[in-house]
Amino acid sequence: MNRPIRVLMAKAGLDGHDRGVKVVARALRDAGMEVIYTGLHNTPEQVIKAALQEDVDVIGLSILSGAHLTIFRKLTELMKQYGMDDVLLLGGGIIPDEDKPILEAMGVKGLFGPGTSTQEIVEFIRREVQKLRAVGV
Repeated sequence: MNRPIRVLMAKAGLDGHDRGVKVVARALRDAGMEVIYTGLHNTPEQVIKAALQEDVDVIGLSILSGAHLTIFRKLTELMKQYGMDDVLLLGGGIIPDEDKPILEAMGVKGLFGPGTSTQEIVEFIRREVQKLRAVGV
């Protein structure tokens, strides 16, 4: 199936800064992806519910509040619970280098901080979704 890549972009927790996630969402749309932006102050449960309803290939979570370990832990638990092993999980925002290996071990496949080019994010998503589709996960 050669449908456009569907990406859910979300802000979880109390983080109220959404400029970055909107810039990335726009770049993904411009690259031909279908993007659903859930807005601010989502719970992990709301993010997963929306991802399931929208049948997305990718969940991109932007976090600037410092709650990344807690929120991603809950997200990855819910993804396992719902059998979402075919959904790519990405993170963006302010994530300390020492936390990146922990997040990657949880199942976060890509982490993009301030200064990452939108083209790098687009290329990463295309490459990783193509891999998932090729193996039929």
